[in-house]
Amino acid sequence: MGALQIDDSRYSGIHTQRAYDNFGDSGQRHDPVFLRAYLLVKKTAALANRELGYLEAEKADHIIAAIDFIIDGSRFEDFIVNPLCGGAGTSLNMNVNEVVANYALEHAARPKGEYGSIHPLEHVNLHQSTNDTYPTALRVAMLLYLEQLETGLVALQQALQEKEREFSDVVRLGRTELQDALPMTAGMQFAAYAEAIGRDRWRVFKARERIKVVNLGGTAIGTGFGAPQNYIFCVIEKLRAVTGLSLTRAENMVEATQNLDSLVEVSGLLKTLAVNLLKISEDLRLLSSGPAGGLAEVVLPAVQEGSSIMPGKVNPVILEFVSQTALLVMGNDSVIAHAAGLGSLELNQFYPLAATLMLSTLRSLDLAVSRLRTKAVEGLQLNRENIADHLSDSIAVVTYLAQTIGHEAASGLYRKHLETRQPLRQLILSEKLLSEQELDSLLSAEKIRMMGIRK
Repeated sequence: MGALQIDDSRYSGIHTQRAYDNFGDSGQRHDPVFLRAYLLVKKTAALANRELGYLEAEKADHIIAAIDFIIDGSRFEDFIVNPLCGGAGTSLNMNVNEVVANYALEHAARPKGEYGSIHPLEHVNLHQSTNDTYPTALRVAMLLYLEQLETGLVALQQALQEKEREFSDVVRLGRTELQDALPMTAGMQFAAYAEAIGRDRWRVFKARERIKVVNLGGTAIGTGFGAPQNYIFCVIEKLRAVTGLSLTRAENMVEATQNLDSLVEVSGLLKTLAVNLLKISEDLRLLSSGPAGGLAEVVLPAVQEGSSIMPGKVNPVILEFVSQTALLVMGNDSVIAHAAGLGSLELNQFYPLAATLMLSTLRSLDLAVSRLRTKAVEGLQLNRENIADHLSDSIAVVTYLAQTIGHEAASGLYRKHLETRQPLRQLILSEKLLSEQELDSLLSAEKIRMMGIRK
């Protein structure tokens, strides 16, 4: 394809430059966790090839030292290819090979580009293909993110459970269809949120199980072409040791190379988390509306000014951030599913798209879960006065008391309330439907928390 001039200061080479020229600079860069994972895959291969004698120890040592140097310093500025370049990830693999080779040459006190000593393809890429290194690196990165996300969900669930305990004595108006329904406690509300997030913890755990199977050693199309059999077995052991992850070699490398259904499954589980985050955020946003013209039952922590022109205005920006993240994740899920289904024959040409969106989903969810906990839930308080006012004369109270005073008496009570506008409590006591002690007992948090009717 001819020659290209590469600046001496660059660690990337001609293959990287061609990809950069072909696909342009979108302003996006590869996810740093993914780059770290890809470098760990290259380190794993060098370790296996050195141990088995396929790569000279001195060359392998320079390659390994170069990889450690790049990772330790997060020296990712030369990984410049567009994340969505064509070729099912080949451009990134070439980019990684060249950067590692040139750092290795520098470590060996040789000039960059002297590939007769350490070659990007013959040494750094020895016994590898994009077809096995790219999917493996993606799964390693996903596992690292999922572990972090699971930790975040544990903390969020605990924060919601703390609010469940804190608000267990607050009786509030439960609503269905945005209309008054029945009394409940605010603790029950937060317990429901905590339970949903608890299920998401389990889903994230299952997601980790789904993607721990990798095809490293399968090389091109999963046949193991060009790779010795002992390398194929050794490299998985090395990968487990290098990453500290519980990874398994695919039994059917051809299948593992061409299919992305495990990614689709994980994306679906993450979409479910997004749905729960959206529900919680929108509930709290509605309950915090006002403060004078809305429900104003929930008081959110004030985190920033809400307007450039309206003094004192504070918006529920954290909840809006979480909701937007959830909607983005749902959209990513749809595209990932389409990309997986459009894979052709022995390799999915849209791997970069699926990978980019999957990593975006994981990054975004991790941040949203953290911010929802630290900047909304943990500092959240209740406006107990508004909660009591909304409940006091609601038909929900009459509905709840109907099981004690009877349907006809309850209907008459509410008709009289509408006619006279007298407070329900006053009417109940004046009509002698219940004593003050009986009424307080029935409307107590302890009584409302009981499941079903206690005879």
